[in-house]
Amino acid sequence: MGYFVTVEPGVNVFIEDINPKGNKTILFIHGWPLNHNQFEYQFNFLPTLGYRCIGMDWRGYGNSDKPFSGYSFDRLADDVRMVIETLQLRNITLAGHSTGGAISIRYMARYKGYGISKLVLIDAASPSSVPKEFTNKIIEDTNHDRPQMLQDQTGIFFFQYISEPKSDWFVLMGLQAANWATSAIMVTLRDENVYNDLGQINVPTLIIHGIHDKVVPFTQAEETNKLIKNSKLVPFQYSGHCAFLEERDRFNQLLSSFA
Repeated sequence: MGYFVTVEPGVNVFIEDINPKGNKTILFIHGWPLNHNQFEYQFNFLPTLGYRCIGMDWRGYGNSDKPFSGYSFDRLADDVRMVIETLQLRNITLAGHSTGGAISIRYMARYKGYGISKLVLIDAASPSSVPKEFTNKIIEDTNHDRPQMLQDQTGIFFFQYISEPKSDWFVLMGLQAANWATSAIMVTLRDENVYNDLGQINVPTLIIHGIHDKVVPFTQAEETNKLIKNSKLVPFQYSGHCAFLEERDRFNQLLSSFA
């Protein structure tokens, strides 16, 4: 079931709500430059176990409205809060991938974990900022040839071989985002970080990270693990930056047993 939630006047974000009557809820926060559809292999499985799965598209991405501004971690965390409040979600698991992991971390600190009982970080962009050389290159490439930039990034995301159709699927998800939103998130990743937020997280936290991740090196997951109390780091031996796809069966089993 798809619908929209108003997060501020004139800005609506898209929600995909699968199995609304499920007895446990997981709110998924996608990564850059994708949208909620990246979790389709979780959405087709976890509801069979009784889970309610909610995917939200960030502002600027997927089916959501695409304002020119509002892409700081604080504002994106505010959007998550509006979704949680509007849907009256309580005692849920918050699962964030990549930049979505950083947004989830900021939410936990900014709102003291309101409504959240467990946190899952998937190849999360934490704890430090993304190097300027990387972000500035992506911004430049986005403004010059965004389809080629997305194709290049898809190749970096995966450790295992992916088919050309799956690569095309990733690029098409990226092209659903606004050009300005694609660049703005890179500015946020370059100029902000969530280092000081990690010590404020007090819920059980599962950290899933591919050991071959070229986007967020595994050493950063180890640092995040040290900085979050009551966290557990699980290395994924055959994954890069997309553990939820590259080892989806193991990922789904781990997530379902934790959430």
